[in-house]
Amino acid sequence: MKLSVVILNYNVRHFLELCLASVHAAVKDLDAEIIVVDNNSPDDSCQLVKTSFPEVVLIENNTNAGFSKGNNLGVAQAKGEYVCILNPDTVVAEDTFKTLLAFAQNQQNLGIVGCRLVDGTGAFLPESKRNVPTPAVALKKMMGFPKQYYANHVQQEQVAEVAILVGAFMLMKTSVYREVGGFDEDYFMYGEDVDLSYKVLKAGYANFYNGTTTIIHFKGESTLKDVNYARRFYGAMQIFYQKHFKTHALFNALVWVGIKLAFLFRKQPKQTKTNRRKYVFYTTENKRLKTLRDGLKRDVEVVQQLDQIAPQTEIIFDANTVTYRAMIEKMKGLSDKRMFSFKIFPKNATFILGSNSSKNQGEVINLLRK
Repeated sequence: MKLSVVILNYNVRHFLELCLASVHAAVKDLDAEIIVVDNNSPDDSCQLVKTSFPEVVLIENNTNAGFSKGNNLGVAQAKGEYVCILNPDTVVAEDTFKTLLAFAQNQQNLGIVGCRLVDGTGAFLPESKRNVPTPAVALKKMMGFPKQYYANHVQQEQVAEVAILVGAFMLMKTSVYREVGGFDEDYFMYGEDVDLSYKVLKAGYANFYNGTTTIIHFKGESTLKDVNYARRFYGAMQIFYQKHFKTHALFNALVWVGIKLAFLFRKQPKQTKTNRRKYVFYTTENKRLKTLRDGLKRDVEVVQQLDQIAPQTEIIFDANTVTYRAMIEKMKGLSDKRMFSFKIFPKNATFILGSNSSKNQGEVINLLRK
């Protein structure tokens, strides 16, 4: 088997449905398997997998084991030569895996390969490619100066070596994952991808960012405005430095004090709002238009091109007639204008979903609500 796609899920049933639909389309012509590890979700995620995606290997945990342990459980059952760690709140293009597998097979010493990630507005997510977060770099990020944290020397659509890749999408040889011990289970949430990337580098492999293919990650990097995130980031950095940057006690003390001060004086990100004036349904047919209109309780115009769309319009993509690759390309093309919002109407679904900000997980609208 060539590829195993491992998706760790917790309580995001609607996003998981869309993710699985896109992955199913992307592995159509590949010798591949899809593994979903569910961390004891209180919603009906597991029932969804059993009913709508019976070919998927489902691992049901009876506790929330965390990101690291959950993914390690999935990879332990993987049969593919390559494994892809994938978040459930993502949408992959039909050619994403084929493009990256072709690239991977031409590398002599491949560690991890990542791709270009955009949020629900089509805007590029800089965490797609990062530098090693040395203590000085992490301190600057916590203080609101993240320039050195990201690999900005690499262009968005370039292919180049980078140090750190994001855990929302990581493709690598299964043997390499197992050689370095997979995700470190000392981390519960945040920092696991940094640690794994760095372990792979230390093992002598080269990590690559491949910007020739793009996926959607609805939930971008969490904002430091959130106290829980800040604490988890701080805790993850503590673990990372203790493992990889052991120095004398005075230096360690300065680092911890600096990070705590950075949290206290951090910059608050500006919040953006989208004022929708119009809704359009991007489709080649209108069979589901009535369901959409009735659910939104407003008029929705059907369009087959987006060249003349007015500002402040919400564009709803019909996954029955529009490819995931086409959706991503359209979002990329319109993202610079910052005047549009996007939703996706999944195949055979009775809901639409999307996100107007990389700072939150997004919005699910049930079209059959009373």
